[in-house]
Amino acid sequence: MASKKNRARAAKDTAPRKYKKKTSALVIEKVEYVDYKNVDLLSRFMSDRAKIRNRRVSGNDVQQQREVAHAIKLAREMALLPYTKRVANQRTRPPRDGRPGRNEEAGPEVAEPAFTPDAAGDTAAGAEADE
Repeated sequence: MASKKNRARAAKDTAPRKYKKKTSALVIEKVEYVDYKNVDLLSRFMSDRAKIRNRRVSGNDVQQQREVAHAIKLAREMALLPYTKRVANQRTRPPRDGRPGRNEEAGPEVAEPAFTPDAAGDTAAGAEADE
């Protein structure tokens, strides 16, 4: 008699999931050559944090994905596209058990420096110029 593992595996193999294949933006727009200078096209294959989207998400075939990734990397080197984008808002946790949250924790106070050479030099120079 077959074990539970083998029965579960056999059930998965007999009914693979059917999914609709995504069509690539390159096919829809009939792009023959992926150019690193075409930032609008390349940005469609990047996430909001400037990561390269994978084949499953973008719908590219293997060759198209290679070309797109290479073009994005070239555009990043030429400073046409960013390597990363910073997200402004951060997730904060609510305080647990009445304890202060992360943002509310009391840490060591950092005092402002009393003497700054630039400020002292400017005021002294200004005072000498006035006299």
